[in-house]
Amino acid sequence: MSTDPQLDPAAPAIAPRPRPAAPVRRYWSQRADSHGRWRTDRAGGAEMRAPGEDLAALRSGLGRPAGTVPALWRFYTSRTDGQVTPELEAEHAALSLYGLHQQSQSRPMHMGGITMGKALRSLHRSGRFGEEAVDRRVAAAVQATSVPALVYRLRGLVTQLRSVEQPLDYDLLLRDIARWDHPESRQRVRRDWGLAYHSWDARADRASPSKTS
Repeated sequence: MSTDPQLDPAAPAIAPRPRPAAPVRRYWSQRADSHGRWRTDRAGGAEMRAPGEDLAALRSGLGRPAGTVPALWRFYTSRTDGQVTPELEAEHAALSLYGLHQQSQSRPMHMGGITMGKALRSLHRSGRFGEEAVDRRVAAAVQATSVPALVYRLRGLVTQLRSVEQPLDYDLLLRDIARWDHPESRQRVRRDWGLAYHSWDARADRASPSKTS
């Protein structure tokens, strides 16, 4: 008697291997690719720049808890069972900061691979602000022990990043914010930001967007 499950109706069925879930494309990556270029509309070929009304809605989430701002609901992509999850809280924070960062900018402020530490390093070397003052702001931000405190302290730094047209990777920022509530993972994020902020790479500094714009 055959033991091939396809030929033997009594044999247990083999469940098909589930397909991997498609990666979630957040608002910033719906508008710009990872290389810092605006995506184009397939129909007309126009750049899909973030509309001013979208950015205003995103900024309305600053300083307010996730889920409490109806204007942001349509931008959420995080799964939830009716509770505010760490991922949803992080997405709310990242969306709000992105709305602040992208305001009045002609090119995308989301660019793949640029961690917050790297972006702040470019700010430190931009010459626009006193290096000691930037150091103090960065130190105050990483000493935060809650997500609301972290986001509050990042607001001023993101405003400065906007002024020097320095983008960052908002997917990575979302991930880091989601890890901030746990002491062990928070320490790892602090370490990663600190190592990037205090590193020195002449080639990377010359290629920084804040120096070539």
